[in-house]
Amino acid sequence: MDVQTLQVLQFLTHYGLHFLAPGLIAYVFFRKKWKKAWLLMALTILVDLDHLLADPIFDPSRCSIGFHPLHTWPAMLVYAVMLCFPKTRIVGLGLLFHMLTDYQDCIWNAYIRSLVL
Repeated sequence: MDVQTLQVLQFLTHYGLHFLAPGLIAYVFFRKKWKKAWLLMALTILVDLDHLLADPIFDPSRCSIGFHPLHTWPAMLVYAVMLCFPKTRIVGLGLLFHMLTDYQDCIWNAYIRSLVL
């Protein structure tokens, strides 16, 4: 598979996981209020506002994990603690899934970079 095709698959996987997978998670774990849970988890994309602090703001080959302030291990610990409280559980789950999604993007980037070098 060529690099350009892999980059398209990476893009589709990344944004599918950001917006579609939370719907499935919401339906499985929060069936009575799955639409609200999906919306809340999808809104965790707002955590990417921390990209505004970077230069350049958007770099598709940059790994967000550990680079942006809201994508650090201490931040993820806070997101995990949010799971312990009913009022923050859905958002905490959404934020952790967001981090997992961004991490898999780092793996894609490393793989694609290994093909180019």
